[in-house]
Amino acid sequence: MSDNKKNGQPTRVTIFIDNESCTGCRKCVPACPYGAIVIQDKKAVLTEACNWCGACVESCQFGSIILEIPAGEKMDVSKFSGVWVFCEQYEGRLKKVALELLGKGRELADIQGTELAGVLIGHDIQGMAAAVGEYGADKVYCIDNEELKDYRTEPYAKILEEIAKRYRPEIFLFGATTTGRDLAPRVANRLQTGLTADCTGLEIDPEEGHLRQTRPAFGGNVMATIICPDRRPQMSTVRPGVMQAKKLGSDHKVKKVKVPVRSSWVEARTRLIKFIKADRCHVNLEEAKVIVSGGRGVGSPENFDLLRRLADLLHAELGASRAVVDAGWIEHDHQVGQTGKTVRPEVYIACGISGAIQHLAGMQNSDFVIAINKDPNAPILKVAHLGLVGDLHKVVPMLIETIENGDSAEA
Repeated sequence: MSDNKKNGQPTRVTIFIDNESCTGCRKCVPACPYGAIVIQDKKAVLTEACNWCGACVESCQFGSIILEIPAGEKMDVSKFSGVWVFCEQYEGRLKKVALELLGKGRELADIQGTELAGVLIGHDIQGMAAAVGEYGADKVYCIDNEELKDYRTEPYAKILEEIAKRYRPEIFLFGATTTGRDLAPRVANRLQTGLTADCTGLEIDPEEGHLRQTRPAFGGNVMATIICPDRRPQMSTVRPGVMQAKKLGSDHKVKKVKVPVRSSWVEARTRLIKFIKADRCHVNLEEAKVIVSGGRGVGSPENFDLLRRLADLLHAELGASRAVVDAGWIEHDHQVGQTGKTVRPEVYIACGISGAIQHLAGMQNSDFVIAINKDPNAPILKVAHLGLVGDLHKVVPMLIETIENGDSAEA
């Protein structure tokens, strides 16, 4: 670590060369404007002439030259460009939130006049790269290794740290999934930058060009907009179902970049012995095509059995408002709203939900909303495409009977 002066103020910046990965290729030597790099014993060495400008970092295709800036120090943010999306996948399938983020990433990249890149990590992932391109990416970084087949925090975080330091993205987006919430903060810490979690809105500040990251705060009672003006990349995790996936088609050209994996990248203190799937499927509101949700108007936790029956007939997921979750009628995994899940199903059926603004924010982008409420002035009816004013305990049984009779007739 060395003291350097910039604009008369001391800064503490660390720059060093990883001897293990350095090949002595000499490409960094002419890249240094101060002639501070020499080759000794077939390895690059920094001399006292180094001014810690970082000009040599990009010249090293092996990522052997590492520049570290302590938290709180300003970066030269002009050296960062591009929008990145971590394209989370599981068992060979891209997560829906990855496609949603590519749609938003395409929008942000176009505003900034830069490229959109997807980052794929796993094993045998080449087939998914084309799909990443179809949803807007100009480039796909493919990190393919058998050791990366199953997600583990340490290798994934190390890889993202290394390639982010090498290619310097301006914006880096993750889905606010179990994996994303585990991975993104560790990457942000390694890169010594900020992270805004559980975002529901992203836009570019037209004056400064910073990423404006909006998320609910204080239990969803206010919306906070956060910027990261002095550090890069600007990092966010984004709730599934908030953004809209936009398929551009196979005509959209995408460049595949295969990133060689070093042995040190896949080293970890843990190993996966066995993966055991739960006997029953977990609640998957974010990817559900149909959701049947209940609110305080359901009356009791026992009455949710009626909604479960309707949801089963429709092959739907069961949702709930915050009020019934707080009352202990149903688990938090079912909650829809600012402090729960943000969803975008094809059909959303709201039963006995009045429509508080926090709940509406979590489901108002649904393709078709059906609301059942005995209060004709309930706010939920104002956003519903179809509103049924009546007692849900009478309406829902009629729906169930109609569906069952319809199935019988088809059989």
